[in-house]
Amino acid sequence: MKLALESEDIQKKFGHFTALGGVTIQVPRGEFVTLFGRNGAGKTTFLKIAATLMRPTDGSFRVEGIDIRKEPERARRQIGFLSHNTFIYRDLSAIENLRFFCRLYGADSSDSRLMGLLERVGLRRRANDTVRNFSRGLQQRVGIARVLLHDPQLVLLDEPYTGLDAQAVTMLNDMLDEIVKDGRTVILTTHDLEQGLRAATRVLIMDRGKIVLSAEAHDPEIRATYSRLIVTGARR
Repeated sequence: MKLALESEDIQKKFGHFTALGGVTIQVPRGEFVTLFGRNGAGKTTFLKIAATLMRPTDGSFRVEGIDIRKEPERARRQIGFLSHNTFIYRDLSAIENLRFFCRLYGADSSDSRLMGLLERVGLRRRANDTVRNFSRGLQQRVGIARVLLHDPQLVLLDEPYTGLDAQAVTMLNDMLDEIVKDGRTVILTTHDLEQGLRAATRVLIMDRGKIVLSAEAHDPEIRATYSRLIVTGARR
């Protein structure tokens, strides 16, 4: 079994505060994993470590078999990451943003390819418009195109539905389905239970920096635990 992601006893502390208290998971290649948890549960911290944007205090982490501490640059080539921060430049146009990131990734920056990506996210007609004039939802679409520029094997999304209208949500879901169909791996966080379960093969629920439930997506325990920890806010 080839693993897209493997973490062992990942810990992250900020001073006296423990954001992650020892997270050990294995995600086989081709899975669609949804990570649920309340605000402050450690979801974003875990994804940032997986994306090599933050170093763990302790533990080991591999992406596509690559140790992210020893070879972060090599690992980044396998990862696409989208968070609340789209990492796009507001003073550039949509296509200029994609050209810039293509140079960083060493990816094909031909106009035909970039226009094809913008077509997929519904922005072909606005390719030359400055991102500053886009709504939050349209900026998120540019961010989604950026994530896919280098054909990453592992796609990490932190609350990707934030600011998206219904049409954009459908577009994003279609793209995620396509990514998994191609044999790549998706891990996303969301507070939306139904969106999170829509295409997931596995669900993880995190509370106070630890995984408290790991289950196949059809397991009824998911809804029970989600209701207890996230909806009502009960402690274990």
